[in-house]
Amino acid sequence: MKLKVYADRMSQPSRAILIFCKVNGIDFEEIHIELSKRQQLSPEFQAINPFKKVPAIVDGRFKLFESHAILIYIASAFPGVADHWYPADASRKAKIHAVLDWHHLNLRRGAAGFVLNTVLAPFLGLPLNKEAAAEAEKVLTSSLSTIENIWLKGDGQYLLGGFRPSIADLSLVCEIMQLQLLDEKEHDRILGPHKKVQTWIASTRNATKPHFDEVHNVLYKLKLRLSLKQSSQADGERKSGIKGPIISKM
Repeated sequence: MKLKVYADRMSQPSRAILIFCKVNGIDFEEIHIELSKRQQLSPEFQAINPFKKVPAIVDGRFKLFESHAILIYIASAFPGVADHWYPADASRKAKIHAVLDWHHLNLRRGAAGFVLNTVLAPFLGLPLNKEAAAEAEKVLTSSLSTIENIWLKGDGQYLLGGFRPSIADLSLVCEIMQLQLLDEKEHDRILGPHKKVQTWIASTRNATKPHFDEVHNVLYKLKLRLSLKQSSQADGERKSGIKGPIISKM
């Protein structure tokens, strides 16, 4: 039976799974679980993932959730996946696990929390939280510095000094891509100081073309919508500012 991937492309981990499958030529069926419509709360999906989160997979009778576990499983279970993604060598594999474990408690907490509480919350029916955004930014900034100064040490352009990307590169870069939803000034403020991180993102994107951009297209479209909305609001504020004094003189 064909591998089934339950995903929402607005989800960073979902994008990593989809890109990985496409890059490696894995035959799979993408089943869209729309988070904004709370489809992950349905009894049918809960039978696949009792934690009610995407991504999740079904491979025959085997069900699995948690994105890093899914990446490891697919890289190990499906033939034809290049060794650089998840090496057979035990020491290299262990180092990839170290990055993935670090990711969940650091970069993911910072990036997801910051974007949610500065941009994304209204789309999910949630209020923006400035205090939570400020705390998340501290974690995010620290995480980007750690990637720059520790995980990107070495001769290669990828994590752990690699010359080819691993599942860790794809997972972390998809996480950081969520920052695309910020306005340009805010995006540059957060990422601007981290030149090695920017180069690494570009390298991972190029190594997974054209699938990287195709899967991230949903993010680019939302970014455009947000930009148009911000421009419209700014125009409205300018017009209101012009009309105010005129009305007061009449």
